[in-house]
Amino acid sequence: MTPEQRDPAVPTATYRLQLQPGFPFGAAADAVPYVASLGVSHLHLSPVLEAVPGSPHGYDVVDHARVREELGGEEGLRELARTAREHGLGLVVDIVPNHMAMSPRHNRALWEVLREGPASPYARWFDIDWEAQGGQVLLPVLGGPFGEEAGRLEADGDVLRYYDHAFPLREGTAGLPLPRLLDAQWYRPVWWRLARTELNYRRFFSISELIGVRVEDPEVFDATHGKILELLREGVIDGLRVDHPDGLADPDGYLRRLHEATGGRWTVVEKILSDGEPLPPSWPVAGTTGYDALRHVDGLFTDPAGFGELLGRYRRFAAPQTDRGGDWDATVRRAAYKVLTHELATEVDRLTRVTSRLCVASPEPALRDRAPWALRTALQELLVRLEVYRPYSSVDAAGVVTEEAAEGARLAFAVPEEAGAVDVVRDLVLGRYGDGPEYVEFRTRFAQTASALRAKSVEDTAFYRYVPLLSATEVGGNPGDPAVSPERFHAYCARVQRDWPSTGTVVSTHDTKRSADVRAALHVLTECPERWADVLAEVTRGGGGAPDAQLAWAAWQTVFGLGPAQDAEERVRGALLKHVREAGLYTSWTEQEPPYEEAVERFVAEGPCGVPGERVAAFRASLEPHIRANAWGAALVHLTMPGVPDVYQGTEHEYRALVDPDNRRAVRFGGDGSGKEAVTRAALRLRARRPAAFGDRASYAPLTAEGPAAAHCLAFARSGEVLTAVTRLSLRLAEAGGWRGTRLALPAGRWADVLEPGREFGGHAPLEELFERSPVALLERIPD
Repeated sequence: MTPEQRDPAVPTATYRLQLQPGFPFGAAADAVPYVASLGVSHLHLSPVLEAVPGSPHGYDVVDHARVREELGGEEGLRELARTAREHGLGLVVDIVPNHMAMSPRHNRALWEVLREGPASPYARWFDIDWEAQGGQVLLPVLGGPFGEEAGRLEADGDVLRYYDHAFPLREGTAGLPLPRLLDAQWYRPVWWRLARTELNYRRFFSISELIGVRVEDPEVFDATHGKILELLREGVIDGLRVDHPDGLADPDGYLRRLHEATGGRWTVVEKILSDGEPLPPSWPVAGTTGYDALRHVDGLFTDPAGFGELLGRYRRFAAPQTDRGGDWDATVRRAAYKVLTHELATEVDRLTRVTSRLCVASPEPALRDRAPWALRTALQELLVRLEVYRPYSSVDAAGVVTEEAAEGARLAFAVPEEAGAVDVVRDLVLGRYGDGPEYVEFRTRFAQTASALRAKSVEDTAFYRYVPLLSATEVGGNPGDPAVSPERFHAYCARVQRDWPSTGTVVSTHDTKRSADVRAALHVLTECPERWADVLAEVTRGGGGAPDAQLAWAAWQTVFGLGPAQDAEERVRGALLKHVREAGLYTSWTEQEPPYEEAVERFVAEGPCGVPGERVAAFRASLEPHIRANAWGAALVHLTMPGVPDVYQGTEHEYRALVDPDNRRAVRFGGDGSGKEAVTRAALRLRARRPAAFGDRASYAPLTAEGPAAAHCLAFARSGEVLTAVTRLSLRLAEAGGWRGTRLALPAGRWADVLEPGREFGGHAPLEELFERSPVALLERIPD
């Protein structure tokens, strides 16, 4: 392989490993020979920096200067890198710039801020509103109102203790009686419920245990990135995955600084793009982590007509529990109002204060005499109707918002132009009144609140309230219109190859609510909505014991998608309890209703995981060939489409997982000889063998079948050297009589079957023959 054939700085494919105390660097090193045998070029590691002890994920970082000791420390990471290098693998690492753990006894920087207040050299690290709450940081850690918990607060030398919490005491205050002691601190422990409305530090979404970090400050950037940059310079790691850039004050500036500091290493960002939204072209990154690819791949295997029928049956089955009759847009907006007035009320308060101060001090007449309540209402209306995670208003060299960026932001609002506070606030977002510090602060706070709202209202609420098709409720998805035509998929791939050829692509991750194989099964329901309705009628005859019909619909889809599995009842129960708490219709994480949740548990045991569930299992078994066609098809498309595919641990085999923590369970590393594994190995090894066919300079060419079943074949060629063809909507295909003479016109030359060595094709290949032994085909051009 010559240097011209492959840029070693860009992965050909990555393999994601979930590190945790039970799976440290040493265990990852043991898996290296197997992972290397698959054909990937890089291991993709979850966060490696010091985190809260026992953390199962590592996103709660407490020290950016140290590699996590529970994983084996820095030497363990370096040894893993050496082992990986010996097997031809590099390392890509997940980093978390937006937040740290709100755990003072583990987070030294935060400890110093709580001890010394705004005078601490670490105070600039954290996004704290010191003007609010009398200059104290509110710590929502008490289990009840202060009057009930005061007796459990105890001064112990220079430390204040509350159960397993520990906080520093301000110098010279240790001997004061409790009320005066607390008044003298730079912080105030309060009832955890006050986090909704009184919190004065920025957090990750509505998670008060994670505090926002100000990486827009160059000193903070340097301090929090020093170790990672050192590991990059020394060749221990090769690339980065950036977690949640939307939460940052200045994603453009941060990514430019990161690009310069890393020397342009391959970097992808966990940017969630709404349907049709482009990635900001100014970002110096390889692309996204791939949720936009997931939406397009899934959509290929979703029947649009069948989804419409399924939606109608869902509305009839689950009414009146469906939110606003099962309308997706209405569900999102109702969820957004709920989140703004509950989980994010404190963020809206802070944004309202910023907006009010700006209007009072502004020389612009249009901004004067705006009552705070009117501004709050306008902010809420715009935030609720924002159709992307945050508006991006890039500025030009003169510090002025560019017209292109302003137009993009304007189109993001689904609200008509009208006179009044709404228009005033919208124009502030669009930068039409100026770009001084106070305007920048407003736009920053608005954008950060918007991204938190979108995540909480869509991902964590609406996706659990609107469930006609569970496989459509994935990050970046569009549950209201989930199907993607081959033409639309081809157009997407052409844009990716042109604009972001080294972007990341995924179909399963540590954050997907259902793994790709579970979703593959659920897609089949759009091909047989009538049969599914008959099965539901049978298993729910007499009520079925479900506490509500919306939950019943989701529960039966869950058990259908998961299929036969070890510990199925426990796993389904955990997923459904999370489902009802996130939906927040009858119970929630903070307002749990034990009678309702007990009814959910009884229903799971007696229904989906009881005798009625056997009927669903039999129905699923009858559809197994079509489920397999979807699973293999999605895998092959993912591994050969434009971009750099990331294979989540264990998904090279059949991998059926539900929402976290179910999808972060330990996996078995090793071949099982399954058909999906054979497809995965063949595609990854082909990518490694022919990197030029898939890289930055590669081409993507759609191929169209000819004949009565042409719509059931999705095919494309990469650089005229590799050809992918998969069967889509195979149940509809079978019901229509099969391929019936449909052919695929292959590019000139002879083509060898990579999955079935010995077979060759050329000219117009009959699809009965091409798909004779498998629902997918991977061909390689035979050299002249």
